[in-house]
Amino acid sequence: MMNNFKKLSGIAIIMALAATSSCQQNTGAKNELKNDTVKKSKFLSEPLIKDIYTADPSAHVFNGKIYIYPSHDIESGTPENDNGDHFDMKDYHILSMDSINGRVTDHGVALSVKDIPWAGRQLWAPDVAFKDGTYYLYFPVKDKNDIFRIGVATSKSPAGPFKAEPKPIEGGFSIDPAVFTDTDGSSYMYYGGIWGGQLQRWNNGKYNANGSKTDSGKENEPALAAKVVKLSKNMLGFDEAVKDVVILDAAGKPLLTKDHDRRFFEGAWMHKFNGKYYFTYSTGDTHFLASAIGDSPYGPFKYQGTFMNPVQGWTTHHSIVEVKGKWYIFYHDTQLSNKTHLRNVKVTELRHKDDGTIALIDPINK
Repeated sequence: MMNNFKKLSGIAIIMALAATSSCQQNTGAKNELKNDTVKKSKFLSEPLIKDIYTADPSAHVFNGKIYIYPSHDIESGTPENDNGDHFDMKDYHILSMDSINGRVTDHGVALSVKDIPWAGRQLWAPDVAFKDGTYYLYFPVKDKNDIFRIGVATSKSPAGPFKAEPKPIEGGFSIDPAVFTDTDGSSYMYYGGIWGGQLQRWNNGKYNANGSKTDSGKENEPALAAKVVKLSKNMLGFDEAVKDVVILDAAGKPLLTKDHDRRFFEGAWMHKFNGKYYFTYSTGDTHFLASAIGDSPYGPFKYQGTFMNPVQGWTTHHSIVEVKGKWYIFYHDTQLSNKTHLRNVKVTELRHKDDGTIALIDPINK
């Protein structure tokens, strides 16, 4: 959920038709397209819902219906900055539809920041998992000390409303929780985001408020890694120590901090295809979605390449789900508002190629 436009080159802006969408933030008008440019653009997909702004869609199939758990963007009037303060979300709305591109139902407010006892501000990208008749909503929100923690709320309905636990998950921090349930019933959470997501401020389980605002700053060392952890049987906590999600290049070496085109930034997702584990994520300030494949939910994962080019906005945040034998990617851009913090969710088909990699998707037809 963020950015630093000072690092964008003119080439990167042109690639995205003057930027890309935001999972974190941007520094303002440099990211926004002029209206005449927007009119000339042909988007691959149309927004699923237009009466509210939504982003960061986590999609799942429950009881034969597609449920989407997005962030709910609003215009709060908060000034833009590199911490992403203008992404000042207050609640979550859950969306559903019976089929891809079918009529979308907005089920209303499922959880509000005011109903989370320990929360301070900013409800960012959530995800949901199901087990034994209960739905678990995992969410990042800043606590009263302005530190991102990960919480959990429960409901007997996939549409909510959800009731938050009184405290955040012990050992959970940063942003963008995504939960993957394997074929053996074990569930794993992937999470983390650098820059505004604060991942770079954590070391050995401790938070440094004066830490880096971007990444480790060690350009020639392995990049900061997303986190993975097996969830407890009751789905309310962690069952083990948190581990790093290691992404390796073709030579078997970890991706480096300076490798902004490939290293992890935020927006982790996991899906399984033909027995392989696909870790997919956003590269953030270079605006790509990338994939890495492994033989275990813990990795290590071998980098495979970009599978989605930049969207309109700043960066994107996605989920991948199988629906009736076909695979789809849910993502967002800024088609409706042309503002980086007011986004709209979309869906398009995703294809696994014969060699197991994911075919490239271009969200803007140039």
